[in-house]
Amino acid sequence: MSAPATTAPAKAPAPVKTSAAPARQRRKTKFGWNIVGLLVFLVAGFPVYWMVNTAFKPAKDAIDPDPSIFPTGFTLDNFRRALNIADFWGPVGRSLLVSLVVVVIGIAVGMLAALAISRFAFRGRKIVIVAILAVQMVPLVAMIIPVFLLLNDLGQYDKLTGLIITYLTFILPFTVWTLRGFIVNIPKELEEAAQVDGCTRTGAFIRVVFPLLAPGMVATSVYGFIQAWNEYLYALMLMSQKHQTATVWLANFTTKHGTEYAPMMAGSTMMAVPIVVLFLFVQRKMAAGLTAGAVKG
Repeated sequence: MSAPATTAPAKAPAPVKTSAAPARQRRKTKFGWNIVGLLVFLVAGFPVYWMVNTAFKPAKDAIDPDPSIFPTGFTLDNFRRALNIADFWGPVGRSLLVSLVVVVIGIAVGMLAALAISRFAFRGRKIVIVAILAVQMVPLVAMIIPVFLLLNDLGQYDKLTGLIITYLTFILPFTVWTLRGFIVNIPKELEEAAQVDGCTRTGAFIRVVFPLLAPGMVATSVYGFIQAWNEYLYALMLMSQKHQTATVWLANFTTKHGTEYAPMMAGSTMMAVPIVVLFLFVQRKMAAGLTAGAVKG
């Protein structure tokens, strides 16, 4: 009788060696992108820093041929000069009024137009979308003479209402196109579910779509406000000195004796305050709006 065969003991699996190379590669990649982001921040932020730095410099240091990057002196005389050279609060108030009215009208009309383009199928829908893009590609300088003649015929030359209508011609297409992108990324099934539960189409939009669209509306409003606030060409051509806006007001620092750079930078710093305050109030909503369309829900 043969002896029973003996089975060899099973060998334990060899430990898997994990390489640290991928982790190091990821750290290097992350470090490289951080450096790129820092460089972009420095390039974009340096003009703002230089504007504020020059605003607080003595006037003689602002025209120094060998300027210092870091502030060497501190004075508020430039701000006093900026406030005394011409009426400041009038142009700022007019710019603020025009920008707010343009944003309110642009968001109200743009939201309805974007909703119609995104949710309803109608004849000529693609033509409307292409027309919106085409309008944004037309240089603003090419429309100065037609806009001037049209406003003059309508009796709106040198009036804030005429300037508001003019600004809407390029801010409204931007608003429609941007809000359309946000609405497209909101699933239609949410509205349909609300209608099944008894909501009307309007009720479904107000209770379901509008809260999801709010961050996008905030982001679009901020960009529209900045466009209207910083516009210079039409404000210069369509408004007299009596009704000038804040951007045109800055031209008062350029005289036949030269340009007063330090007071001009002080005026520019004061003009930037409303934008900064607005951004601080809506920064959370704006950040959510900028990323709302990143992932399709």
